[in-house]
Amino acid sequence: MVPLVTVGAAVAALGSLLALLLGVSRTVLAMARDGHLPRVLDAVHPRTGVPHHAETAVGAVVAVVAAVADVRGAIGFSSFGVLVYYAIANASALTLPAAEGRPPRVVPVAGLAGCLLLAFSLPLTSTLAGGAVLAVGLVVWAVRRTLGRR
Repeated sequence: MVPLVTVGAAVAALGSLLALLLGVSRTVLAMARDGHLPRVLDAVHPRTGVPHHAETAVGAVVAVVAAVADVRGAIGFSSFGVLVYYAIANASALTLPAAEGRPPRVVPVAGLAGCLLLAFSLPLTSTLAGGAVLAVGLVVWAVRRTLGRR
């Protein structure tokens, strides 16, 4: 059974990776459109309608990480990032007015709490690395925002 389970795990991991690549590339597209990432990443292919520059960039980053990093650490780091991303989405849902279809408050509160609980239950190295990347991102954002006001 070991070979079968190994193949099954590899296929499941690949499926999850492909879904994340698509989601992250669309986030990159939105950030490029908002001016938080280089504008070249906001290109959408005229025939297929996909953000091909963002998908290529995200794929290249994933390939480099997979080639040079410990895959288990990369999975933990990625999991932390995704859980924080979903925590932010749940926190944002709390700001929706009822007219925009806000769910009952308990839903985003439970989602936010669950995401944070899971994120901070990951291995310490994953949590620290993810927290460091978030901190760098916040500093860059704050500096750009301050310089943009001048």
